Amino acid sequence: MSGQPRPEDNRMVRMITSTAFTWWIRNVAARIDPILYRLTNGRWTTFGPASSLPMVTITMKGRKTGKERSVHLAAVEHEGLLVVVASAMGQEKHPAWRYNLEANPEVDVQTQGRSFRARAEMLSDEEKARIWDDIRKVLPMMFVYEKRTDRNIRLFRIRPLEN
Repeated sequence: MSGQPRPEDNRMVRMITSTAFTWWIRNVAARIDPILYRLTNGRWTTFGPASSLPMVTITMKGRKTGKERSVHLAAVEHEGLLVVVASAMGQEKHPAWRYNLEANPEVDVQTQGRSFRARAEMLSDEEKARIWDDIRKVLPMMFVYEKRTDRNIRLFRIRPLEN
């Protein structure tokens, strides 16, 4: 990539991965966005109108409490299904929702204009390797998140359940 700009040097990526923005997402948006997104049928987030980037709110059972837990995430469409990334913005620990999905993979999903039941499936390392470059093209902040952590950032495929 000599002479070419690095994806992580993009102004938008720098803003999204900044300390202030990361704090905002973890402490404000993470609490409000699942509710706001669901109430507006996927039309609004705390940042305003939903963007062209696919977003989802996934509601699952907590593995310890059994209570409903919702998380709002960017999603990437791959082979007609949505894939979400358990990046935790590059933190050293996996996000709690990752363990909830593993323990209770049947979830409710809200996308822009659509709600459905689905099953979350963690991709194998081989499956991840095949699509990781595509994920980074859509979500270039992954370049930064990868540098922040040594852990294996997991991917989950969201497969709608048949009615």
